[in-house]
Amino acid sequence: MISWSDVNIRIIIRILSFLVLIEGVFMWLALPFSFYYKSGDAFALFISGLITSGIGAIGLIILGKMRNDKMGKREAYIIVSLTWVIISLFGTLPFVIHGAIPSFTNAFFEVISGFTTTGASILPDIEAMPEGLLFWRSTTHWIGGMGIIVLTLAILPFLGIGGMQLFAAEVPGPTPDKLHPRITGTAKRLWGIYVLFTFVQTILLIFGGMSLFDALCHSFGTMATGGFSTQNASIANYSPYIQYVIIVFMFLAGVNFSLHYLMLHGKISKLIHNEEFRFYAFLTIIFAALITLILYLNTDISGEKAFRDSLFQVISIITTTGFVSSDYLLWPPIAWFLIFALMFSGGSAGSTGGGIKAIRHLMLFKASAAELKKLIHPRAVIMVRYNDHSVNKDYIFNILAFFLFYIMIFGFGSLVMASLGLDFETAIGATIASLGNIGPGIGGVGPVENYANIPTFGKWFLSFLMLLGRLELFTILVFLSPGFWKK
Repeated sequence: MISWSDVNIRIIIRILSFLVLIEGVFMWLALPFSFYYKSGDAFALFISGLITSGIGAIGLIILGKMRNDKMGKREAYIIVSLTWVIISLFGTLPFVIHGAIPSFTNAFFEVISGFTTTGASILPDIEAMPEGLLFWRSTTHWIGGMGIIVLTLAILPFLGIGGMQLFAAEVPGPTPDKLHPRITGTAKRLWGIYVLFTFVQTILLIFGGMSLFDALCHSFGTMATGGFSTQNASIANYSPYIQYVIIVFMFLAGVNFSLHYLMLHGKISKLIHNEEFRFYAFLTIIFAALITLILYLNTDISGEKAFRDSLFQVISIITTTGFVSSDYLLWPPIAWFLIFALMFSGGSAGSTGGGIKAIRHLMLFKASAAELKKLIHPRAVIMVRYNDHSVNKDYIFNILAFFLFYIMIFGFGSLVMASLGLDFETAIGATIASLGNIGPGIGGVGPVENYANIPTFGKWFLSFLMLLGRLELFTILVFLSPGFWKK
């Protein structure tokens, strides 16, 4: 076992203190809406922000000025793993202090679902919640979507020392993309694009008749691919215009943000010729077309609505956003089975989407095709290529290992949930919806249901799966492995 003297505890506590301080400030952003709507939650938000930012400030004061501390991989894994748990713990304060969610288990489930952009909720009546708390709930999405570590790297230049380890441990995808020689520069650019898209979507939603409050909450949920809505019916009761706006921005949120950066700088060809983007778009078009055809031929839904509902739900599930425009469990069985199959897909690497990711599916297909060719031509030298570059075998092995762990965890998780008394559909639906950071599943946790009736242990277990999925398995699995704690 390692000694704690082998770990730079000082830099761990200092960075965690900064993150907690920032979280407290974000809580206060909900105060204007609390005052405007006179929702009665201003005190809970203010005191929660004061406690949270105060504890963060105390940690920084005790440690004093930053030294030239070096950060290794061990410190990075510890910081990232603990960050998501700690910010979720503090994030429960507004709900618990106000009393809107008196159960700590339920409050923690709701908050970690927000930060991990899962969007699974225990709230039976969302519209009865105070506006200030609803805004904080949506803010957890927006913080977690691009990542609180990435935000911190963007605004705290000193974290450039060891920042790449933190960035790699938090950003979704097999390999993190750098847009700037300095990791702080990359973080600033990613957050800049994120803010820009959020702003544009908010304006478009307001133009469609949404209030500023609803527009911000739904933009936060869209760009973070989170799915928390301010309405019980999610997006179902909104106009076709608003649904199409959300469709477009959900799709954009599922694209690698490095490609957005290149596109905004006029390099559109980089986007068009990117193999992962083409695979992601192809998957979206094929599944949307199939389900549109199924609905048109088997229901009395009009052609336009069949297309809109199909496209909306396909993109919502592929990107793991989890917004709902229609109850897909009422569709013909083949249609909702296709929706369930998409829960094992995911957005692009480097996007805010969760799940397995399009690039892993693409590389698995390419590797399988290469092995088949080798069997036919044993003497041939066949390389797996991606974007005109040969792919290292270690990269392929990493993807195969991820698939193996993902399916094993899904199977084990389904078994655990079934052992708690849940029916088969609910058990597998809750497991994949949590592990994939999707939100709605099938069975008792379908698109018009919630997670309120899941047993207490099940909520904690699903919270753990949400964290596993958000940090792409390996960060948490490495942190929990005995070998990590050995010299």
